[in-house]
Amino acid sequence: MFKPLKTANTPAKNTVMHEHELRLAPNIEALNNELARFDMEGATIALVPTMGNLHEGHISLVKLGLELADAVIATIFVNPMQFGPNEDLDAYPRTLADDIEKLSAAGCSVLFHPSTDEIYPEGIPAHTQVSVPGLTDALCGASRPGHFDGVTTIVAKLFNLVGPDIAIFGEKDLQQLLVIKKMTDDMGFPIEIVGAPIARAEDGLALSSRNGYLSPEERAIAPELQRQLQNIERSILAGRHDFEAMAENAKDHLAETGFEPDYIEIRNRDDLKLASEGDKRIAIFAAAKLGKTRLIDNIQIDLQ
Repeated sequence: MFKPLKTANTPAKNTVMHEHELRLAPNIEALNNELARFDMEGATIALVPTMGNLHEGHISLVKLGLELADAVIATIFVNPMQFGPNEDLDAYPRTLADDIEKLSAAGCSVLFHPSTDEIYPEGIPAHTQVSVPGLTDALCGASRPGHFDGVTTIVAKLFNLVGPDIAIFGEKDLQQLLVIKKMTDDMGFPIEIVGAPIARAEDGLALSSRNGYLSPEERAIAPELQRQLQNIERSILAGRHDFEAMAENAKDHLAETGFEPDYIEIRNRDDLKLASEGDKRIAIFAAAKLGKTRLIDNIQIDLQ
């Protein structure tokens, strides 16, 4: 059963609501100690899972969590199960000291930052996996086989370890958000999944921990991905329904600009099937490489 989440008129708890010191939990035992403290206070908990190298988008999730619950537990875990054999696991930026400063300044209550051995004590091949069929077959699921099995496995484990009232995920990875919502429903987790709007730089580029890989020249080109999605959005709102043609034109333009497009597709947000005329809840999904950096973005559209 859900504990009541915080509202504007909810009185502060004796300690949890006034505590601004970030407490560190490097292992499950330390996490359990913090959870026992929150349980004694009757505090509601918002979970913000991350892989670290935090930017303002991540911090906005923490701030949203503080609006919705009494305490925020953030996690930093670079999850090897969701990286493919030729992906950037070893190169993925690890900036724990800087992340701790940012989380502390934002008012985060606890940071759970376990080791790989803590999460996968018998190794990844021997660990139980959680898989969500259907929604993971397309888009990034098709381009990165096994990726979402890694995501849903670690998220399910964090849900079990933390037992939050709500969990907050950014909408930049909209497919991931939809997959996690389905997993939560299917597995009966008593957790409210909250999607947070995409945080963007002033020029429109969606914030990402991987943006630091971009060279100055690539960073100047990168906002073109969002501009192409905006062009498609304007066309759809003007009444066009030739979705595939619009997407192919955008991919061609990105290739001419210096991108290596993976996909641009317009899909139904309920089942992630390719959109067709008459669909009301759609999204434009995009993924493209710029140099060695893989960028993703999307725009959600609600039609009348």
